Amino acid sequence: MLERFRQFWTTILAHPANLLLKWGVKPDHVTIVGTAGVVFGALFFFPRGELFWGVMFITAFVFSDLMDGYMARQLGTSSKWGAFLDSTLDRVGDAAIFGGLAIYYVSVHAEADLGEVRWYFYLSLACLVLGNLTSYARARAESLGMQAKGGIAERADRLVAILVMTGFNGLLGWDFLTEITLWVLALASLVTVFQRMAIVHRQAVQNPGLDT
Repeated sequence: MLERFRQFWTTILAHPANLLLKWGVKPDHVTIVGTAGVVFGALFFFPRGELFWGVMFITAFVFSDLMDGYMARQLGTSSKWGAFLDSTLDRVGDAAIFGGLAIYYVSVHAEADLGEVRWYFYLSLACLVLGNLTSYARARAESLGMQAKGGIAERADRLVAILVMTGFNGLLGWDFLTEITLWVLALASLVTVFQRMAIVHRQAVQNPGLDT
């Protein structure tokens, strides 16, 4: 859903990206620093209960996912290695965000009702695992010469939803915003996995000669 706004944000970020290119910064450097910033923000601020500042810190780095691709295209150096690095580190950043929330629920809410805390700890882990599974399904399909892009909860949708709702939670103190979002994302991610499996199955049936 939110992929349609990728070009808009790429245009907005073109100016700072061009400035980095003038300074000799490489796209891979932006990818690595951006991921490091996301991981630090999620694993430092979230476990301390500082959700709002964690989201602000993460947001400052998360746009590197658009900048590095733009920079590579401008340099004419887009490569399989760059695509691999970007995709792999995306998984690291996503895992850090949901992992940070999982730690948040067992640290900041340690004195709350144990049963309730467990639910949101497990949901955070479910979002982590299912989010990575949706990405794996697409990557595996493409390695077999098929496509598996789509579904109701692509990466951008998941990322924006959890960051926006967690940011408002940290600002207003409304835990239910993050909690509802975790429920929705866990279910939506599960549905997306099955949607991608169905997409691949349809292609496999229609084109049985594809390399498997």
